[in-house]
Amino acid sequence: MADILPYKPRQGEIPTNPGVYRFLDAEGRVLYVGKAKNLRQRLSNYFAPLRTLHERTRRMVTTAASVEWTVVPTDVDSLQLEYMWIKEFDPPFNVRYKDDKSYPFMAVTLGDEAPRVLVTRNRRIPRARYFGPYPKVWAVHETIDLMVKAFPIRTCSDSSYKRAMATGRPCFPGQIGKCGGPCSMRVSIEEHRAMVDDFVAFMAGGDERFTKQITKRMLAASAAMDYEAAAKYRDQLASIEAVLGKSSLVLAADEDADLFGIAEDELAATVQQFVIRGGRVRGVRATTIEKEIDISGSELVDQVLQRAYGEGVDVPRRIIVPALPDDAADLEAWLRERRGRRVEVVVAQRGQRAELMRNATVNAQQALIRHKTRRTSDYVARTQALTDLQEAIDLEAAPLRIECFDISHLGGTNVVASMVVFEDGLPRKDQYRSFNIAETTDDTDSMYQVLMRRLAYLDRPEEVDETVVDGTEDAEVVMTKKKPRFAYPPQLLLVDGGKPQVEAAARALRDSGHTEIGLCGIAKRLEEIWLPGEDFPVILPRTSEALYLLQRLRDEAHRFAITHQRKRRKRDISTVLEEVPGLGAARIKVLLRYFGSVTALRSATPSEIQEVPGIGPALAEGIHTHLATR
Repeated sequence: MADILPYKPRQGEIPTNPGVYRFLDAEGRVLYVGKAKNLRQRLSNYFAPLRTLHERTRRMVTTAASVEWTVVPTDVDSLQLEYMWIKEFDPPFNVRYKDDKSYPFMAVTLGDEAPRVLVTRNRRIPRARYFGPYPKVWAVHETIDLMVKAFPIRTCSDSSYKRAMATGRPCFPGQIGKCGGPCSMRVSIEEHRAMVDDFVAFMAGGDERFTKQITKRMLAASAAMDYEAAAKYRDQLASIEAVLGKSSLVLAADEDADLFGIAEDELAATVQQFVIRGGRVRGVRATTIEKEIDISGSELVDQVLQRAYGEGVDVPRRIIVPALPDDAADLEAWLRERRGRRVEVVVAQRGQRAELMRNATVNAQQALIRHKTRRTSDYVARTQALTDLQEAIDLEAAPLRIECFDISHLGGTNVVASMVVFEDGLPRKDQYRSFNIAETTDDTDSMYQVLMRRLAYLDRPEEVDETVVDGTEDAEVVMTKKKPRFAYPPQLLLVDGGKPQVEAAARALRDSGHTEIGLCGIAKRLEEIWLPGEDFPVILPRTSEALYLLQRLRDEAHRFAITHQRKRRKRDISTVLEEVPGLGAARIKVLLRYFGSVTALRSATPSEIQEVPGIGPALAEGIHTHLATR
């Protein structure tokens, strides 16, 4: 492969102005769209020597056949043009957005003569005002039922409304008190419009002025002995308080913000958006992003915000993100044009915002795990994964049993290994195993040792149980064969690591005489698949079911190894202290809680140890002496 791309522009040809660039293939299809404050500086990164580029970036520039750019007056213009082109061309190498579900919204049809409130997933109703998204449909209906008690606006369909207005007979919801529009014959169109405005104002910010106003009216009606009106205001106030009580106050009462929590790996990311109005979480939305080209965290935030606010969605006063984009000022200017007022993009650093960001990030991490495991839990996806894996690494048959190995240690000490087993693409947790490694030189030696120990079980003879099932003269003897543990051979061994780990595993297969077993390794940094004896890795497509299966195996092996190492470390700490005469489990627990670790306890003097409740002078001296000699 040539190290210089044939379509690389000549020196000085690319301008230094802000603009938007497009990579195109030989057929003219747009592959990637990006923006830059300085086109020459940005594009020079793509035309660096190919060996220095990230694998996915290298795949994009080698697939392309040409590059074009458009100069724009300002950085904000470049942001707008980038968004427009991404929407128009849907480039395959830009990040791909995929909602994990279709979310329901509450919509108020402000474009109608008598606006109504409804539950919908259609985001294209002309001049409608949307609230949400809501995680469940029942949550929207429940909110509407409570809100129409406080603000009795129209809920009937357009056909029912037209029929009622033409005949003079209220619509059915109006007859039973569920519709408060003009079709109920109780209010005029102007009065109804005023209630709609109050409804929208309340939902947009949870404005507590309504609570104060209604309370004031209720007290005034009560003082005037108009108890019927006071009771109506009381019920209206209860409905408003019920709506406010459905969502806890997470920020200041006047805070309108959208908060984005992001969790990502090399190939995908999930975004958890909290819609906060009046300091309360009014809606939650999860989005999955598939990354085809390598982008930084700040670039990801930039594209997430473009996606979130490019469809005419209401822009809040403040947007809280985990990392500030490089062009935050331009992004704020772009958002200000959409909102009509100032917009602030900030990072959650402390206090309630930081706590809420941690909550959103945890939700995003869980959504990312669900996204990755959903593909392996589906039968069709699992079958496709095994077939793709067979073809990618040239196996004779689909690997129905795969064993993955991972090495874990703490600064070269407490070296352990894990073995996880997947059969038919699903985990077999009853067959997971862990290994302690007493002496080793490095990770490759540890991998060799573990695989030699595991493969030795394949050569053991089958155990035979002789059982008499009949006690008569014609006793029938049934010979049953039972496989010992580890005796089932895998079709594929997967190791966590790159070329060195794979070569160590291949040596173990040769030395044990089991070269019939397939072998590959997965390197975490670029998600490369390494095969024994190969100088270059196999790069699976980011949408490959096989890659998701291997990632799941690798992550499960890593989790299992870390869990085993932590248990062993905790057991080792207890064992050291249990050797001290007169020191039992209860006192060990108190000591560790007081000092925090054995290291801190080891550096303490006898007088400091004696300060712990329940530790006398003699026992403190014994603990200090014992730890000093270990």
